[in-house]
Amino acid sequence: MTDRPPAPGGLALVEALVNTLDIETGADALDTEDGRAAFGLTERDVSAARELREALRTVCLAHAGHHPPGRSTAVLDHLLADAPLRLTVDARGVAALRPATDPDALLCRVATVIAAAVADGTWARLKACEAADCEWAYYDRSPAGRSRWCSMSVCGARAKMRAYRARRAPEGGTS
Repeated sequence: MTDRPPAPGGLALVEALVNTLDIETGADALDTEDGRAAFGLTERDVSAARELREALRTVCLAHAGHHPPGRSTAVLDHLLADAPLRLTVDARGVAALRPATDPDALLCRVATVIAAAVADGTWARLKACEAADCEWAYYDRSPAGRSRWCSMSVCGARAKMRAYRARRAPEGGTS
């Protein structure tokens, strides 16, 4: 939905996972073999991947200042508890976080990406569009970090038009 460039570094994985579901149309890329293959998933992994995706979406919404009823960021906290990381040091002395379990598992890859993004300060800039019919993940590159929509030309324009119409509507009537 967005006209923005992808999130930087590993956050592109998280952004892509959140955006496997088009809320407006209901199309879910995880329903397709190609969509699952993009994340190294089998059909058996889809339910857990969807739970992870929606937990990530909820956190991205929270990053944008939105807290939809019935959704909690604690779900992601709970899921990440099953993806322990460990600190490794290579032959050159470079330290890095690595999954302590299956490094190919989507949850472990996401946990590693989030840990790195927290460390470099980019995690809170991965947000979700405030439009309830969109909620597309995007990386906020604005100087102040206050973007609200994935696309100003689509979701932003729709929101501004709704606000305009609401202001122009006669009192007590609909327009």
